[in-house]
Order: sequence, then structure tokens, then C-alpha cells
Amino acid sequence: MSADLQTVAQLLEATLDPRQNKQAESALLQEEGKYRFSLLLLEIVASEAYPYNTRLASALCFKNFVKRNWTDEDGNHKLPQDEVGAIKQTLVGLMISVPPRIQSQLGDAVSIIADSDFWERWDTLVDDLVSRLTDDNAVVNIGVLQVAHSIFKRWRPLFRSDDLYTEINHVVGKFGSPFLTLLQNTDQLIEANRDNKPYLQQLFSSLSLINKLFYDLSCQDLPPQFEDNLSAIASLWHKYITYDSKLLQTDDDAEAGPLEFVKAGIFEVLVLYVQKFEDAFGPFLTQFISSSWNLLTTIGSETKYDILVSKALQFLTAVAHVEQHAQNFNNEETLSQVVEKVILPNLSLRESDIELFEDEPIEYIRRDLEGSDSDTRRRAATDFLRQLMEKFEKPVTDVVSRYIDHYISDYQKDPKNNWKSKDTAVYLFSSIAAKGTTTSSVGVKSTNTLVDVVEFFQKNIARDLVEDNEIEPILKVDAVKYLYTFRSQMTKQQWHDAFPLLVKHLASSNYVVYTYAAITLERVLALTDENKQPIFTKADVSPLAKDLLDHLFNLIEKESAAEKIQENEFLMRCVMRVLIVVKDGIIPITFSVLAHLIKITQIIRVNPSNPRFYYYHFEALGALIRFAAPSHPEKLENALYVPFAEALEHDVQEFMPYIFQLFAALLEANPSGSLSDYYKSLIQPILMPSLWESKGNVPALVRLLTSIIPRGAVYMAQNDQVEPVLGIFQNLISKKANETFGFDLIESVITNFPVTTLQPYFVQLLTIMLTRLQNSKTEIFSLRFVRFYHFVSARDQQGLGSDYFITVADQVQADVFAPLYTTIILPETQKLAKPLDRRVAAISLTKTLTDSTAFRDRYKKGWGFTCEALLKLLENPPLPLSTDDAIPDQDVDDLGFGVGFTQLTTCRPVPKDAWPEVTDVKRWVSAYLKEGDGRLGGQITTFVQERVPSQEAKAVMVSYMQA
Repeated sequence: MSADLQTVAQLLEATLDPRQNKQAESALLQEEGKYRFSLLLLEIVASEAYPYNTRLASALCFKNFVKRNWTDEDGNHKLPQDEVGAIKQTLVGLMISVPPRIQSQLGDAVSIIADSDFWERWDTLVDDLVSRLTDDNAVVNIGVLQVAHSIFKRWRPLFRSDDLYTEINHVVGKFGSPFLTLLQNTDQLIEANRDNKPYLQQLFSSLSLINKLFYDLSCQDLPPQFEDNLSAIASLWHKYITYDSKLLQTDDDAEAGPLEFVKAGIFEVLVLYVQKFEDAFGPFLTQFISSSWNLLTTIGSETKYDILVSKALQFLTAVAHVEQHAQNFNNEETLSQVVEKVILPNLSLRESDIELFEDEPIEYIRRDLEGSDSDTRRRAATDFLRQLMEKFEKPVTDVVSRYIDHYISDYQKDPKNNWKSKDTAVYLFSSIAAKGTTTSSVGVKSTNTLVDVVEFFQKNIARDLVEDNEIEPILKVDAVKYLYTFRSQMTKQQWHDAFPLLVKHLASSNYVVYTYAAITLERVLALTDENKQPIFTKADVSPLAKDLLDHLFNLIEKESAAEKIQENEFLMRCVMRVLIVVKDGIIPITFSVLAHLIKITQIIRVNPSNPRFYYYHFEALGALIRFAAPSHPEKLENALYVPFAEALEHDVQEFMPYIFQLFAALLEANPSGSLSDYYKSLIQPILMPSLWESKGNVPALVRLLTSIIPRGAVYMAQNDQVEPVLGIFQNLISKKANETFGFDLIESVITNFPVTTLQPYFVQLLTIMLTRLQNSKTEIFSLRFVRFYHFVSARDQQGLGSDYFITVADQVQADVFAPLYTTIILPETQKLAKPLDRRVAAISLTKTLTDSTAFRDRYKKGWGFTCEALLKLLENPPLPLSTDDAIPDQDVDDLGFGVGFTQLTTCRPVPKDAWPEVTDVKRWVSAYLKEGDGRLGGQITTFVQERVPSQEAKAVMVSYMQA
């Protein structure tokens, strides 16, 4: 059945209406399954008969459709071949003709398709692109270059490989020469149209994309065509770094124009060429060093120049990294000029920085703190200064120290009016004091030995933290940030002295000050000493916890709108950290904290707009559940069910994976309790196939289901819910991405349901697994299957065991077990790495030797092989499980929000140990063999002598049985 154009267009328009967007998105998902749906989306994108926003929504929908439906996990196309071909034929021409924002969405789709198909399954693409390049139509050329960039930019982060270089050579061989011709033509057209503003702007947009493609095409190696023409290319780059035209300048001081973007793009490529191809490009560098210096010493302070200044400074940083070029800076006079004319103008506060501080405080914080400031002047100037420090530590320290002293002295003359001088001094000192990489976990790891970080703090900064009056808020922030930056350089005692000052600044009326205080408190609470012990313990923080948390929640809840509550993720991260540190010290105030977290959940579910905030929010809930739920399991279950159920009922998809994890954590906190009616009502909805279609839901749903089953197996069996669970298992192991979750689920089923309940399904379950093993085996699947076998084999007390498995296998296919055992189970057993897996394998093999009738009578050689496998496993016996309850520090920047599943670390599942009584595996094996030998009248001893071929193995087995 084909999708209907008008229906799809109406649904796309409805997605733009907040009142009906959820229903419209669900209806669009239904349309997705219809034939040629993707081509209807492209038809809507192409048609100017539809409103612009509808066309943009269609492009976005197409991108997401391609992301979900282009290929399966084996790389095979999921769409019919005629549809695949039609998309490829349509997409390039369409992308060239649509407006920029639509072009951007289609470009992302092209990149996704190229990931799987380019170049071997789309070998006509480069020829198509080249054929569309024109001599003078800038609009068409921009479209072609946009398509090319969306494909070739994929190479930038990749490691070199033969396949990658084959692809690049395919592109460069066809695209390289026409690309250079386009550069020459564009330059000639710019010369001929200096007074034609609209056309000149188009040509510079084209030139900006040409710069991006220079980077793409050179990111792995220097293309031969570029190397042969390097002199001409360098000449053109230099021309446009020094180019000026009033027609390309913007009237807005905050908005960069096409000229700034072209120059910034050239500097970005220059950085690459200095870092990777200095041997070839070195002869052309001098002119660029001179021009970048001239640019940096004459350019204005307006924010529209920020990206250009940043890129120019990055270029000089790359140059200073090369020994022969760094020597150009190696004298005090030159260094003084660099500091005075380049570093200081770009480190000093500008009016625009102060306006950002006052008007958009959260944006100021993110730019300044998170490392997202790579394109700010301050960051680029700091990096340049530190590169010079790395080469010439003492002269740079001496020069900069004189400027620091000057600015401190200037501040002391008139603190009220000269406060900016102190800000510059503190920033300069931090720039030369820090060495190496600054990490989000510990801050600065090593410092410049020529300066004293603690002394500078005590003489110049501590007063700003202690005194309340007449201190500029930015200086307060500088003081707090100094502690944040150099937190690892302070002793435990120094931190215990400074901690109350940080807490005091949470009460500041200034948004940036109290947020920096929360940021620093959170990082300090996560600090550990050289023995990995926390600087601040539960005993230190518990007495302060109530006041600290109340204050943080008051700051978060200061405004009631959903978007304002979740604006400041740093406050919620601090809440999370306090809960982690105080652990079960939170129990006395559990329900006060819970009330705040529930209130926030109910407000932000209406419009979840900040993934970082709600990630920390759910981590905080996870910590509360982990440490308080064992004491109040029913109360927490009852309190949290309503807000969580509301979020699920309103289809808040952003929250679902987190809520499923937290439901599971509540159940795991009270494993012996009965299953409440709340959870019983959850079972049927979470068994619905539609819920499992989202990749992000799968791990969380499996965890929830495996937490429900131990408490609800009887109820589920009575309500015919076993078969749907097994259907989910079948679906999970059919996909490589989900196979481990499938095995987690089936092991929970086998552990908790009686064999009689599962008997009708066992043959089908094993058939499914063996089919996967035969047709699309992966290393992970093989290991999980082997673990599954041992899991069944070791559970003879439940009516399972190796004989049961063999009986089922015979029903799948007669005599299939012997080759399965010798070619997969025994060899793969030795690859099991996790302690629990190796332990269950040792238990399984031991019980097979003593308890299996089939191995005694039918698989006599197999008995000997089993004996050897067991001894080999015991050469490296599994260690007891670690009891470390430390919560790993998760860097939020490493998380792919919206891409898939994000695990909550505060309530991560504890590995389930089915045999906790087996602590010393060797001792247990020895005792079990000895007991079995006695039970069987010495038969095990006889089998060892008859069936184990190696004399050494015989001796070791006998020693185990006599120990």
C-alpha cells in the first residue's frame, strides 16, 4: 500500500502544532511502513506549493526516516531497491535547489546514506557532482559543494585504513582537478564582480565551502593535485586572508559576515597543513605568519570577529608548536610584543562579555567553563600563551609575571574602578600556572614550578571569597573558578578550610556566582586523594546535607516554568553529587528530598528541553533510590509510581529509558517483597511490541522485566504473560545490537519460572538460538550461548542440567549436541572472562562429570574432554566479586543524548549471583567431585583413569578429589 501525499503533508503540518504534534508524529510513524513513503517526503520538500516550514519538517522527517530505515545491522538495504535508486537519483539535484536550512537537513541524510553506500554502492555520485559544477552559477555550485562536504566530512575523525584510502583516492581522482578549477573560477568571478554585492556574497559563500572541502580532502593525506599546485593554492589563501570589501561587512557588531567566515576557514585549513604537512607547506608559511600578526594587532574587539581571531590564534599556536618556527618568538622583546599586542587584547574583558554575564548568565557560564569555548578569544589566546610556555617556560613566565604585577598594582590603586585589571591578572596567572591538559574530573594536574598557585590565591584571591561588600561579581566568579581550576593542587586541610566559603556563595544573589559555587562544590565533592579515597566523606557532608540540598532546590525552583527550572543543569548535578557522597546519610531527610524531585519531574515532563538537566535529575533520583529504598521500599515505590506513570502515559519518550531503570532499581532494592498492584499493571504495557521499537528503551525495559519476573513469576504465569516475554526474547536475539539483552532476559525467565511452565517452549527457544549460531553467529552471541548452556547445565536442582539440555537438543535435531559441544561450547568456555561466567562454567562442567547420565553412558570421550576443559578453566579460577560500591564519575560530554540508551550510574544493576555460596571455586569443585565419587561408588575415579588421555590431567584430577 502506498502512502498518500496529501495525508503526509497534513501530518507534517500538524507536527508543527504543539497541541497535536504527538499524535501527528505517531501517525507519521504508521505512514512510514507504506511503499515509497520516503519519495513522498522528498516530493513535499521539492514543492514550493507547500509552506516553507512544512517543507523543512518534511526534510527533517526524511533525515530521521533514513537514519532508522536505510540499512539493517548487516548493512543490507531495508527499502526496496527501486526506492533506494529513486532516492539517490533525486537527492543530489534536490539538495542543490532548496533553501539553506532544508539543504542542511538533506545534507545530514546524504551523509547517513554515504556511511553505508559510498562509494561502492553509489559509485556514480562523484561523477554526478562533478557534472553539476558550473562556471558561474554560484547558487548551483554551493549546492554541489554542500552535498560533497556532507559526504567527505565523514573522513575527518576516522583512523587511516586501506578501505578509507581507497575511498578517498576514488574521490580525489575524479573530484580533485575540477575542484581546483572551481577555485580558480571563483577567484576570477570575485575579481570581476567586486561591486556586485549580492553575487559577491554568493561567491564568498561558495569560497567558504571550498575551504571546508580543502580540509575534508586533506584531513587524512595531502592529495597529489593539491601538492602539485601548492604554490598557487597558498597564493590564493593568502590573498583572501588579506582581502577586504565593505560590501561583505555586516552592520551588526555581533554578526560575522561572509568575509570573516572565509578567512576563519582558511586559518582552519592552515592549522591542518602546519600540523600534518609542514614539510611540504613550510616554505609558504612566513607570509601567513606575518599576515596573521597584522590581522591580530589591527582587528577590532567586536564579537563578530571572535571566530576569525580565534582561528588566527589557533594558527599561531600550531606554528609555535613547530620547533624551527617557534624560535621566531624566542626572545624577551618579541614575547613582550606578543603578550601586549596579541594576548592581552584577547584576554581582557570586553563590554560584550560583561553584557553576556549580566543578560545571559547561563550562556556565559557554558562558554567559559565547559570547554565549549574553543572558539572564544580568551581560550585561543590562552592556548597560544601555553604553547609558548611549553617551548620557553622561564622567559614567558618572566614576561607575563611583569604584566600580572602591573595589573594587580593598577587594581590596588582604585579597586572599585580598576576591577577589570584584577580580572586580567587572575586570568593571566591561571594561563601560565597551569601545565598540560586540564580535565573535567580533576582540573589542572600539574603546574608551572616557577609560580606558587597557593600563595597567589592567599595574597590576591582569598579576600574576594571572604569579604561580602564592594566586590564585583565577576571577581567573585574569578575567585571561585580559581579554586575549580586548581582544585587538585590544594591539600585536604586547605579544602576543608575553603569549603564553607563555597557553600556561602550559594546564597549569592548573582546567578553566575552561585552557579560557579555549585559547579566547584560538585567537583570538589568528587575529588579523591592519591589512595582513591574521597577528600570529603559521608561524615563530613551529612551534617550539611539538609541545608545544602534545600538551598540548591530553592535555586532550581526559583521560577516555575518548565524551561527555566531545567535551564541550569549545574545545580542539579550538585544535588546529585551531594546524594552520592552522603549515601545512606540521606535517610532522615529522604521524603523532603523526594518531594522536590517529584515536583521537578512533574513540571519538566511537560517540556523536556535540557537533556543534561534531566539526566542529572534522574541520576539524583537513582542515588536516592539506591541509598534510601532498602529502608523505605514500599513508601518510595508508592510515591514515585504516580509521577513516573504520568510521564509514561503522556508518552514523554525522553524520560522513558530513565524511568524504566528507576522502576527496576526500586524493585531490586526489595527483592523479597511481593509485586504491588502498581507493577502488575505495568507488565502488560511493557510487553507491547511498540515500546521495544525504540533502541533507547531496550536495555532499560530488559532490566525492568528481569526485576519484575523474580517477584511476579507466579502472577505472570497465571495471566498468560510467559509467551509474550519469550516473543520479546526471540525478537531481541534476532538483532546483533540486542542479543546480550535477549540472553539476560531468558536467563531471568529460566531462573524464576518452573521448568514445567517453560517445557512447551524449550525446543523452540533452542531452535532459535541454533539457527542464529548457524546463520549469523557473532563472537558475542557465541559466548552468551555458551554461558546460557552452562547456566542451564548448572541448574540440575531445578530439574534442568546437562541431560535436560541434551534431551531438548535431540528434539531439535538428532545427535546435534556432540558437534555443538566439541566445536562451540568447550572451546568458547575458555574465552569467558567475567568472574560470574567462569564460575557458572566451572559449576556446570563439574556437575556434568558427576551427575550426567548422558556423559557417563553416551558421550564417554566427551566426559574426558569435559574433564580437561574444567582443569584448564581452574588454571585461572574466577575471583570473588568486588564489593566496591563507588559510583563512577560519568562525563556528561561523553554521553550521546537522544542517540540511544543512557545508563544511570547511581543505580546501575548489581550482577546477579545465582551461586553466592560458591566463593572458593577450586575448593567447591574438589568437594563436589569427592562427594559425587562417593555417591557413585568410586565411578568418577575410574572414569578419570579410563577417559582422560593426559597423565598430567589425571594426576591433577586425582589431587582435586583427594584434597
